[in-house]
Amino acid sequence: MDMRVAAYAIVTGSSDRLLLAHWVEGRRAAWTLPGGGLEAGEDPERAVRREVREETGYRVVVDELLGIHSRVIPASGRLSADADGPLHTLRIVYRAHVVGGRLRHEVGGSTDRAEWFSLPTVRKLRRVQLVDIALRMAKISPRGTEESALMPEAR
Repeated sequence: MDMRVAAYAIVTGSSDRLLLAHWVEGRRAAWTLPGGGLEAGEDPERAVRREVREETGYRVVVDELLGIHSRVIPASGRLSADADGPLHTLRIVYRAHVVGGRLRHEVGGSTDRAEWFSLPTVRKLRRVQLVDIALRMAKISPRGTEESALMPEAR
């Protein structure tokens, strides 16, 4: 069984806006939290700061650990065609706030753009399940989350 450890951030702004990144590596593009996999030996807080900067252009400070989500993806559900077994994902979710930088889009990465969304708008987006998992961890409700809008989680 392969394992992937990743760190993600719930970043909120004025007027209850949420920063999301548009993930394009999956079977279908969807909105997700800024974040991604840890490099070998990398501290998770450093990783989330690096990933948010790469995907959105913003520098953030980590405020708190919200939780860790564990999931096993069967081999048949993995994105990699050469995967020969299941993938255990550990997703570390932090709350963070912007301290600098400016919004810009990632080039040549797993995301192609980043945007701020009002919480009511989040429920209308095609998004990965991690967004709703993290919002529950943060005790933030996008009001009326429609389960049908959720994308299968691979990230």
